[in-house]
Amino acid sequence: MRFGDTVYIKSPTPTLQMQQVEGGWKYLGQSVNRLWDKSAIGHPDGEGGLILSDSEVIFCHDHRNLPWPSPNWLSQCISTKPNVLFEAAVMEALRVPGNKIVTQCPIYPLDLDISEGTWGLRWPSNSHPGKEEAEAEVRWFHSTDGLDVDDLFRWCVSVIGKGKFAEVLIVDDEHSVVTYRLLPSEPSGRVPQPTIEEISSISSIQSVELSNGGAYFSGFGNWACEAIGIPLHEGRQLGPYEIEIVSVGMAGTSACLSIGASILRDLLKRGLHPRPGFKYGTRWRCYDAPLGEGHAPWLVIDPTDAPKDWGAACLGSRLASGVNKRWLHPILVEGVWRFLEVARPPPDRRWANPTRK
Repeated sequence: MRFGDTVYIKSPTPTLQMQQVEGGWKYLGQSVNRLWDKSAIGHPDGEGGLILSDSEVIFCHDHRNLPWPSPNWLSQCISTKPNVLFEAAVMEALRVPGNKIVTQCPIYPLDLDISEGTWGLRWPSNSHPGKEEAEAEVRWFHSTDGLDVDDLFRWCVSVIGKGKFAEVLIVDDEHSVVTYRLLPSEPSGRVPQPTIEEISSISSIQSVELSNGGAYFSGFGNWACEAIGIPLHEGRQLGPYEIEIVSVGMAGTSACLSIGASILRDLLKRGLHPRPGFKYGTRWRCYDAPLGEGHAPWLVIDPTDAPKDWGAACLGSRLASGVNKRWLHPILVEGVWRFLEVARPPPDRRWANPTRK
């Protein structure tokens, strides 16, 4: 070879840059420092390498020009981990806007406080796991996954108790991702709750049964409680759950009430004015002030006809958000009704993957 001749250096094969190790793939390329220092990708192994999860390998291939570990790696990975493409869509939705995501790695765990069930921690683009606390803990689900509200409530209480956002990302069969936040909610208002005397007064009025299981009351002077029943034809119509409450009373044991009637009584005790929420796809819409003084801030479902999967829950929450209301799912915790809110985040915190043609 003469001086000045062009020298062609063969690029290192992917296996030299990416080696399979316990817990993921060890990357040893020139971008190790940049990937961690700038984007917090992977787990530093203390030996100059980064341990990447399968979804991080896919992200780095698509957005950081890293080669596959081997030519047929993706097909082999999918064959053993059918969820990997969906997880990669979630990773992409979070990272493309600049977030930093650290997922738990059992082999190289970081010293981070993570709630049980959390998939990963999220930092905003101007923060770093090595310097600041995470802003949110994240879980992800298929749109067809069942809605385990008891587990979700425990998880979001734990996360929010540590000062973080509890974020869930839902991915559909098209790999489109949407973001929601979970919050424990304690709705309350200033509507006077029915008294024992008012309920007793209502129960003494003659009524006739309706085809929907409710009853129509007529022939009374002044109606005792505005929060009970709907004015109709100079009388008052009560729904089936209200009839149960009138029969048992506000102080009677909840064991004598159906689930729906027990929740309705709890809402009344919270100073709310519940009205039917049919046109919003829920059991109740709840006002926090007497009717005519404002809109109903909350939409509350009946657990007996609650959404069965995340697709239906997202639909309910999106509808509530569209009419400026909050979507609540009641949960019985140690004999007390609590409420899980599935909320749309602010526009600048709605992570979604890039649009594909």
